[in-house]
Amino acid sequence: MRIVKEIKINYLKGLHPRAVAMIVRKAFDLEQIYDVKIMVKVKGKGEIPATAIMAFMLLKIKAGEKLTLIIEGKENVELALMNMESCLLRNFDEIGYLEMKEIDLIINESTITMDHIFNSISNGILVTDENNIITMLNKSAEEILNTSSEFIIGKLAKDCIPNSKLHLVGKDSSVSISKQEVGDIAILTSRNPIYINGIFKGAVAVFEDISKLEQVTDELLVVKEMKEKLQLILESVRDGICVLDRYGYISYANSAYLEILKEDKSILGKHIDKISPNGIRKKVFLTGKSEIGQVRHKDKNIDIVASVYPIIVNKNVVGILSIIKDLSTVEKLTERLTTISEKADYLEGELIRAKKPDKAFDRFIGKSGKVLDVLALATKSAKSSATVLIRGDSGTGKELIAEGIHYASERSKGPFIRVNCAAIPENLIESELFGHEKGSFTGAIKRKLGKFELAQNGTIFLDEIGEMDKNTQAKILRVLQYKEFQRVGGEETIKVDVRVIAATHRNLEDMLREGEFREDLYYRLNVIPIFIPALKDRSEDIPILVDHFINKFQKDGELKQVSKDVMNTFMNYSWNGNVRELENIIERILALKEGEIIGLKDIPLYIKEETLKVKQGHIKTFQENNISKSEILDKIENIEEILPMKTYEKLIIEKALRKYGSYNAAGKILGLNHKTIAAKAKEFGIEKRINWEKRPK
Repeated sequence: MRIVKEIKINYLKGLHPRAVAMIVRKAFDLEQIYDVKIMVKVKGKGEIPATAIMAFMLLKIKAGEKLTLIIEGKENVELALMNMESCLLRNFDEIGYLEMKEIDLIINESTITMDHIFNSISNGILVTDENNIITMLNKSAEEILNTSSEFIIGKLAKDCIPNSKLHLVGKDSSVSISKQEVGDIAILTSRNPIYINGIFKGAVAVFEDISKLEQVTDELLVVKEMKEKLQLILESVRDGICVLDRYGYISYANSAYLEILKEDKSILGKHIDKISPNGIRKKVFLTGKSEIGQVRHKDKNIDIVASVYPIIVNKNVVGILSIIKDLSTVEKLTERLTTISEKADYLEGELIRAKKPDKAFDRFIGKSGKVLDVLALATKSAKSSATVLIRGDSGTGKELIAEGIHYASERSKGPFIRVNCAAIPENLIESELFGHEKGSFTGAIKRKLGKFELAQNGTIFLDEIGEMDKNTQAKILRVLQYKEFQRVGGEETIKVDVRVIAATHRNLEDMLREGEFREDLYYRLNVIPIFIPALKDRSEDIPILVDHFINKFQKDGELKQVSKDVMNTFMNYSWNGNVRELENIIERILALKEGEIIGLKDIPLYIKEETLKVKQGHIKTFQENNISKSEILDKIENIEEILPMKTYEKLIIEKALRKYGSYNAAGKILGLNHKTIAAKAKEFGIEKRINWEKRPK
């Protein structure tokens, strides 16, 4: 049974919160007593339970307004209606103390519920009165504004909120919505005026944090851009790319794929079973395992290299990616890469060679091509920890190269320990290298640390390693292999981190054949071989070395100079003792020389005699060929005997100067600059003998 009755509210104050509380309490009691359902509604709004106090309050029923009462139940509906109507028409001012107390309790509970709802709303809510003073705000508003209610309630909104416009809301009744920045947060604010009985009583602002929304929007834009870029990339690459979806249908194929296989876009949407039921794409689709670098022959006489990968999401195959290359293109690329790689290796070597060597090699004097090659290789080897074997005759500077490698490496802060294996007696070399314990042999009165232990975190230089006996060679091999050793007479195994650089003037390959040197040690040492040329093979460095040693040994302050004859003699001498011999000769000359110029009389007789024999041999050769000076330039290719380079150089420069009349013109013809021509002319004494012919204009 359902009864609907419209009731006019005569109470002058309307249904205020206390009146609503009384009605709600009455409705609740009647529903319990009569087993009915009581509903209320006002014009334009739906039905609400009469027991829902907050919904009832929101109806805001004023005096003179009509309220529709609806009661449903099986029986006693009319009794419930009569009692409910009586409650709605009563004078709510006539309330007893106990009833008042009970009503206030209901209102208080409702207020607590409303407050909980208010603070549970995810959007921020802030309320001001008609004077723009903040009267309340919820927890979300506190978080968005990064403040607390106790600090801003009672204060002007425009003083507490950046760019606040709440003070403008009362000027019209429209809703204002705008975006604003509060700190690092972007918020969307809606502002609503509050009117009571047509009178402006304040404003309410609702804040919605849209930072995450903007972030998602930005991310979507980024994803869209990435998609466009990916599409452009896929269409730009020369590899053929094909994608199958989770059901085995072709969902994408780029232009290169269609071009390589001579297909068109009609293959899109086709199933792999119809196109290639026995191919590697179907295999990967079934197994979920990649197939890489497979060579396949296709129809239309096409050979390809294919790599197929499963697209796996959450351990499930959701698609297939196929990448193909035209085999002929791959072969061409391989050839090009091989060529480029060879060029790169060459240019890298030339670059290292052209670069100024590391300062650690400043003590190694020389500018010749062979020296620059040695220093380039040494500089490169300094960047690694590999073992280095330095080869070269005695006196060529092997120790200087070893020292430079150490100080140019990451181990430069560690020790550099030198060991001359040839200078240590055979019965003591093991003790010198590995140390010994106290009492390990007669005379061992205390523990001694060996060279390897002293070289910890640094470099040990084993000079003249070819002189080491095979027993010690075996122990050196163990250190290289396992980075450990034991002192003589000791049982403790000592771990070391040492780089080994070895050097020798002997032919280790001959020693291997004769069984004098261990083959396994040879290969352990010969990781990076560096060959230092003899001084006779880099004679262009002799003038530089002579100047260096003169500056090193002169003590009286008088600047010594070497005559041309002496320098020519030095250049033609064989220097069996190499740089060390040259250094000793200069030191001897300066120790005995008085005067500024070093002449032939100041150098040792054996050097002059050997040089004289060389010169006489060249003169004899020149005379035996019976070739005049004027004919040499025209017949140079037919001369059987080879003259010194400087002889040809002198004749060519002299002829060029006579014909073209200036250093600049002669230089252009010979491919040299005028300074070089002038220096050569001065060196050969040509400028004093030629009457320059002016070229016709």
